[in-house]
This record gives sequence, structure tokens and C-alpha cells, in this order.
Amino acid sequence: MSILLVEDNLDLGDAVESKLRSAGHSVQWVRNGVEALRWGLDETWDALVLDINLPGKDGFTVIRELRAAGLEAPVLVVTARSEIEDKIDMLDLGADDYLVKPFDLRELEARLRALLRRPAGQTTSVTTYGNLSLDMANRHVVLAGTPLELGRREFRLLEILLGKLGQTVAKERLMNQLFDLDDGSLNALELLISRLRKKLAGASIDIVTVRGVGYQARSHEPS
Repeated sequence: MSILLVEDNLDLGDAVESKLRSAGHSVQWVRNGVEALRWGLDETWDALVLDINLPGKDGFTVIRELRAAGLEAPVLVVTARSEIEDKIDMLDLGADDYLVKPFDLRELEARLRALLRRPAGQTTSVTTYGNLSLDMANRHVVLAGTPLELGRREFRLLEILLGKLGQTVAKERLMNQLFDLDDGSLNALELLISRLRKKLAGASIDIVTVRGVGYQARSHEPS
């Protein structure tokens, strides 16, 4: 795959580039927002890996201008920002997924593989799991034909678990992706899981506790 990597940290950029190239991808690494826009518009990419804190133009500006220009390639954002609002803003602007630094390079590669399996332009489409449908772009959920009201964290939790359908997601990863450093606790996570389970009553998806490890979304036929 052809991947545009936008990262101004030399050590991290070198590590990501090496990892992606070793996996067989073609990588163009640029180190500022101005170059990201130039390369993003002049070439055709299968995916972008985009940092937020960039010299020249920040990642918010880059993704906004690239999407406005018609870029359809999936965008994986990597950021050191812990504020949930920043992550939501990036998703609203057209990002498909995000990772918070520091992250495991294996997870970055796995996230990219998942994005690259989507058909081109699926950033605004609906994904269906039995009687449950998710509109990733608009954060809209429909259960058995009825709109389901989910809070931002509830939607993100569901999105993370469905992105790893049938696989266990560790509690630590969920804590990192759902909460700021100061407001996250295991009790808060368990409460969030409990609320989401109640709202998913009757859905084709169950959220199962893997004791001592984390949680897993499993698909089944609704009764």
C-alpha cells in the first residue's frame, strides 16, 4: 500500500517508516503540514498517518483542507493530546481513527490494516452488525430500525469494541482511549460498559467481560 506519513518527531517518524516499509508498504515521510498538503494533493494514497502538532500547518488544518479537496483515503491520526474533545474534533473533520502517543507500532500497523480493508470512501458510510448499524462519520446508531441515543464516550467505546469484533480489548487500552489522564478509573470504565450494555439490549452484539483482561464484542442472532 502507498502511505503518506506526516510526523515531525524524527525518532518516531523513523520508527514508523521502518515498521511500515518492513511490512511491505510504500511510504512517503514528510515532516510539516505544508508538505503534507502538497503531497496529499499531488499523489494518490491508500492511507495517511497524520500527527496533530506539526510545524507550518497543524493536523486540524491539514485534514480539513485535504477532505475539502476531495481526499478519500482513510486517515489515522496520531497525537499526544489527551483531551477527548480534540479526538472528537478530528473524527468530525474526517479522521477515521486515532492513536494516542505513546503507542505500540504493532497496533498502528493493525489499525492501518483495518482501515485499508474498508472500501474507498467508506468514511461516511454505515457499517451493519446484524440489527445494529453505525454511521461512523455522524456518530449515529440505529438498533432494529430505531435510533439509539449514545453519549460520546459510549459511541467511542462501541466503535472500539466493534473494530475488534470477536477479540478482547484490554482495559488499559480502553482507559487510554476513552478518558483523560485525570478522570479515568476502572470504576468509570465499568460504569460506561454497564450503561452501554443496557442500551444494547436486544442487539445482535453482546459485550462480554473477559475476566482479568478486558472486554469483547461478540456477534449473535438476537432472540
